[in-house]
Amino acid sequence: MIALSRPFTKIFPSIFFRSFHSNLGPIAATRRHRYSNFISAIPDDVSWILPFFAILSKSIGSYQSLATEASPDEEVVPDEFLNEILSDIERSPKFSSEKLCTTYIDKLLKAGNPSAAARFMQSLHDKHIFLSPNAYNLLLVAASEANAIDFLSQIFKDLLVSNKPLSSTSYFNVAKVFTKTDDSVLLKFVREVSELTFPRNATILNRIIHAFAECRQIEKSLIIFDHMKSLKCKPDLITYNTVLGFLGRAGRLDEMLHEFSSMKVANIAPDIISYNTLLNSLQKVGRLDLCLVFFREMGENGLKPDLRTYRALIEGFGQSGNLEEALRLFSEMKQGQIRPSIYIYRSLINYSKKMGKVELAMSLSEEMNACLPDLIGPKDFKQKNR
Repeated sequence: MIALSRPFTKIFPSIFFRSFHSNLGPIAATRRHRYSNFISAIPDDVSWILPFFAILSKSIGSYQSLATEASPDEEVVPDEFLNEILSDIERSPKFSSEKLCTTYIDKLLKAGNPSAAARFMQSLHDKHIFLSPNAYNLLLVAASEANAIDFLSQIFKDLLVSNKPLSSTSYFNVAKVFTKTDDSVLLKFVREVSELTFPRNATILNRIIHAFAECRQIEKSLIIFDHMKSLKCKPDLITYNTVLGFLGRAGRLDEMLHEFSSMKVANIAPDIISYNTLLNSLQKVGRLDLCLVFFREMGENGLKPDLRTYRALIEGFGQSGNLEEALRLFSEMKQGQIRPSIYIYRSLINYSKKMGKVELAMSLSEEMNACLPDLIGPKDFKQKNR
């Protein structure tokens, strides 16, 4: 059973008191074994532009049950009061009415009156009064805090049909709710989302996978990723790069290399991000032999190394004590008209000092200071990552 706070257990009786049995539990447990030997607060002024529960008419019944049953712990909000608010909204100019809607929904939720908020939103729905993405995020947060899976799923799918951009907060709230659910429940949600987004690209599922990884739910991310392969909405290059990224950061390099090979089998050509992810992950564990293999493969595939490529290699060889190779790569980078970063200079200076090459360290320091205005710094990386 899903444990809920008392108000929500009364308000959502038909939605949440269900038991789910997973037939997919072994997926997460067996995945790592399979690859183990592969190598050695919301503001009031928002605009309301989207319909609430515009799809899935079968969900309206449970939504209406939400709106008609209040917890004994809640203060009852009379229908006359809500009707008066609706009248004010209908008479107000669009922008003012939108702010008014947001204010009342926000206040009702914060005051612990979700049933009144549901009644209010049902009335808005009946009158074809539109809601905004920020409003949906309010509902997603409330559903997330209550662990209300079906309610959250309906809100999220309604957002998808609106064709409006979703914020990272929306995806995070989805991931937060599904972290403790059975795999079967999660995959049912993934299938429904896939059907809503097909034949569009895999962006939505990619962001869901990323959100789970950011919540440190790597196994859930991998379950979704594996399931995507059986859906019409197949993994794309961004999907694979996302998976390579969080596997590399988690130190699960066997699985990372397996997925790198599987993307080629799926006829998805790796790009510079794919290779840089591999190089950065492998150099951290001292696998410079594999770094050189993939570095050469990049060139064979017509991909030119960039700053991140060289930084991974230079740091890898520098940390291993091979300063000569690190300096050779640094010279090659500059000859290729790639602007060095201040981080590479600092690393080379540090490696030189550790090896007792004081004069070399001083020379590099002078060179760094002389070209400091032209070096890539923290601001450049922040702009590029946006």
